[in-house]
Amino acid sequence: MPPPHTPANPYAMTTTQSATTASPTRVPGRSRLAVAGTTTVVAVAWWAVLTQAFNLTLEAKQGSTVHIGAPSVLIASLAMSLAGWALLAILEHNTIAARKAWTITATIACALSLTSPLTAGIGTGSKLGLASLHLLVGSLIILGLRRTALSTKARCNPTA
Repeated sequence: MPPPHTPANPYAMTTTQSATTASPTRVPGRSRLAVAGTTTVVAVAWWAVLTQAFNLTLEAKQGSTVHIGAPSVLIASLAMSLAGWALLAILEHNTIAARKAWTITATIACALSLTSPLTAGIGTGSKLGLASLHLLVGSLIILGLRRTALSTKARCNPTA
């Protein structure tokens, strides 16, 4: 049987699709909750390596001197993971090319977040350690949540 005619508009439904077609399903094993949890655990583990193995004192100047401890790393990495998840969900609900828009936005946000540790960190070791935490958390969130998002093709053609 030949494939159905492909319409000129790739976003239009073919005659074999109906308005009641179920939305596309995600690939099994690509859980956003797992991304948030993994990011948080890895960030705290990297903080432990920085502070214990490399003997760095992670401090920043934010009005007064702030010591960056494990609870701060845990809360910040979990909050950023959940914020990224929320943004991706909003974009998926409102745009066709959500994965691309989210990846660009998240990459810009990660790059901008580096200004904080590089300007507020106290000492070169602290600046580099905090910057590495930002890059680690950002890259895990960007790459992890990007894998959970459906491509434009999958969103436009649920049977693909």
